[in-house]
Amino acid sequence: MCIKDNNSEDKLNYLIKDDETLDDLQLKGIHVIQKKTAFRFGVDAVLLANYARVKKGSRVIDLCTGTGIIPFIIAGKTEASNITGIEIQSEMVEMSDRTVLYNNLQNRINFINGDLKDLRLLKGLEKSDVVTVNPPYKLHNSGLINPNDKNAIARHEICCKLEDVIIACKTVLKDNGRMYMIHRPDRLVDIMCLMRKHKLEPKSIRMIHPSISKAPNILLIEGQKNGGSFLKWEAPLYIHTEDGGYTDEIEKIYGRDKQSS
Repeated sequence: MCIKDNNSEDKLNYLIKDDETLDDLQLKGIHVIQKKTAFRFGVDAVLLANYARVKKGSRVIDLCTGTGIIPFIIAGKTEASNITGIEIQSEMVEMSDRTVLYNNLQNRINFINGDLKDLRLLKGLEKSDVVTVNPPYKLHNSGLINPNDKNAIARHEICCKLEDVIIACKTVLKDNGRMYMIHRPDRLVDIMCLMRKHKLEPKSIRMIHPSISKAPNILLIEGQKNGGSFLKWEAPLYIHTEDGGYTDEIEKIYGRDKQSS
């Protein structure tokens, strides 16, 4: 499939369906297609994409890629040579493929419709320097399961459990490659135990707080495949100021300059 005119109305009509939106990332002109009512990316994905340290020429794999938001942010912010997103929901992959076409990023980003528990699939991929993952946070038996399966798959451990995610990260990484994951603080003990079990040594942790007066509700963690024992505890990140606005660091992450606004 080839789209010749990047700005034509025909291209917009051809690639964007009636039940979808085209959202501007305000990042080098990149836009992402999303469903109006299904799972849409949030601050978690943006924080993870910015937390990952991606060097020039790196190969990146993003697991549980969903709409593909993390590959598109990484493509806009880094000089990664190749970024592959893996997603179990075929309709999400089809939509992400259209986002690639819209942005003319076929030479840098591709998506695979696959299950991260499929080790045969993962072992067949070229090893990556970096793997990112924004996995389902909630245990399968925790609370009511959303009747919308697409949303439930994104939020609950239905198609994969935490250990499946850790094993997948190790499988796709080069030796000494880096894993970056976003999750919930109440799962930190499970995360670190499983990482060490599967030879992904925790290297840094950063807690994300809704505001300075509230406890953290998100964590970012970095691991290194077969890395040595050394853990850095990074300064906390606060999302909102006490008056409800975004902090300077969040504004910077989103590419918004407060002084010029």
